[in-house]
Amino acid sequence: MYQALYRKYRPRNFSEVVGQKNIVKTLKNQITDNHISHAYLFTGSRGTGKTSCAKIFAKAVNCLNSQAGDPCNECEICKGINDESIFDITEIDAASNNGVDNIRELRDNTAFSPATAKYRIYIIDEVHMLSGAAFNALLKTLEEPPAHVIFILATTEVHKLPATILSRCQRFDFSRIAVEEIAARLTEIAEKEGVSLTPDAALIIAKLSDGAMRDALSLLDVCAATGNEVDENAVLDAAGMSGREYIERLALSIVNRSSEQALETIAELYERSKDMTRLCCELIEHFRNIMMIKAIKNPEKLVVCSSAEIEKLKKEGQNMPLDAIIHAIEVFEKAFSDMNRGANRRTIMETALIRLCDPSLDESTTAILRRISALEAGTVLTASARAEKGDVVTTKDTDIAATQAVKLPDNTVDIAATQAIKLPEKSDEEAAVKVYQKKVTADDIKVPSMADDNSATVAFAPVSETKSQSSGDMPYKNWNDILGALGKTDPMMKAALEGSQAYIVNDCMLIDFKNESFRDMINTSPRHKSALKAAIVQVTGTNYKIGPYTKKKATGNTPEPNADDEIDPLDDLVSRARQAGIDK
Repeated sequence: MYQALYRKYRPRNFSEVVGQKNIVKTLKNQITDNHISHAYLFTGSRGTGKTSCAKIFAKAVNCLNSQAGDPCNECEICKGINDESIFDITEIDAASNNGVDNIRELRDNTAFSPATAKYRIYIIDEVHMLSGAAFNALLKTLEEPPAHVIFILATTEVHKLPATILSRCQRFDFSRIAVEEIAARLTEIAEKEGVSLTPDAALIIAKLSDGAMRDALSLLDVCAATGNEVDENAVLDAAGMSGREYIERLALSIVNRSSEQALETIAELYERSKDMTRLCCELIEHFRNIMMIKAIKNPEKLVVCSSAEIEKLKKEGQNMPLDAIIHAIEVFEKAFSDMNRGANRRTIMETALIRLCDPSLDESTTAILRRISALEAGTVLTASARAEKGDVVTTKDTDIAATQAVKLPDNTVDIAATQAIKLPEKSDEEAAVKVYQKKVTADDIKVPSMADDNSATVAFAPVSETKSQSSGDMPYKNWNDILGALGKTDPMMKAALEGSQAYIVNDCMLIDFKNESFRDMINTSPRHKSALKAAIVQVTGTNYKIGPYTKKKATGNTPEPNADDEIDPLDDLVSRARQAGIDK
């Protein structure tokens, strides 16, 4: 009868265990020094060697001719344990023997001395499946078993074990086996089996196994059944994977925002009976690799790919900002979760790709930030880029830039990072317009609620109600809120404005300050001025120009502050002179 590869090549001594060097070294030293504990706990993910190490340990402590902590596999004890003819080694599946009666029977049997071996060893696999009553029945025996009894508990979910059990065992955490070590072991076994396994195929199998040697050997078994030549295509077909060509095509469709290309690719894969869940995982892994390449300088340790693949991923990553990559990962993660609950996996995958190709259809926070990033990068605000170069931008240009707002959920509007400020040019019939681009974060801006979808094309949402309540000589009633916001970012400026008031006239906020140090701070430090303006934007939702307040300015008899928003000392001197009755 044919024996599966993972059973045929199960390790028979510690030297054959792959990827657990520290654990193997510790166990061998305990056996050599005769410092053997009465209870062990082996925990880790599936296929990492927990049960195999438990059986090797059981042989090693009973071996008649132990060799540096390793069993000899030649004495009658080792042979009896290998062929399961010695009953002093008991393996219990806690998934099917999880009742209190099973544990009571085990506890009663521990009183009997071993028949052949030196120790009676109980290997309880999947121990987390025991019931609460069964754990309670095991406690006392586990803490103080007879001298001839050793317990080895194995589990993949150690968090489900009671603390009373954990405190009575020596714990060993088995880590996932590295991809390189799995690939090397697969190549070694393939040679013994007469199977031609290419390096790329071995690497793909190792990646798909997720650190589990048993899973890797099972997949190799399936691939070898198709023929003695196992290459990359054979592995992809056996695993139901789409292949690198299709993954790159889908990624390119997202970069180019081509929904048509993405849907055509999905249709082709569906006709080939490719699993959409597996495809989703492949795309997550693909974008994760690009993210690692963009985020760190030396990604080779974290990205399991050949050098040629890494170079391709680097070129692909040049066309995608990091926020777009993270957005793609989040969308595919959600799609994967939905596939486990939804009826039509193809539709879920198609919907996810359409959202990535057109971020305006996605109202998630990450999608909105991605669109804001595009605005800041200048993909929409072309007028701003021209203004930065010193070109004259017409009113028509700035109207286009000013209407590029981002629609948020619940019909609210994100304030676009642009503002058109008219500069007086007497020689030109049409006033020149300078566009300022300001990077605004969510914490800096209080987004006003909009009831009408048509208002989504407003660059700076109007606050007409606030202006009407604060016009003339009536102080702005929410000035203390602005000072409170300012205190979080610039406490020194807030202290200088204590006891002050503000008035709104047209697009200006005029400040009646009592502390003269405020004038020095705002004129000499751009940081203080920026903090004040950010606080005003946060509370009012409008980017007001700021200036000093006088009675004549409040009533509109004198010009408004300069367009560059500075509090000019000369303007203030002229204002005071006029108040004193000096006209010239």
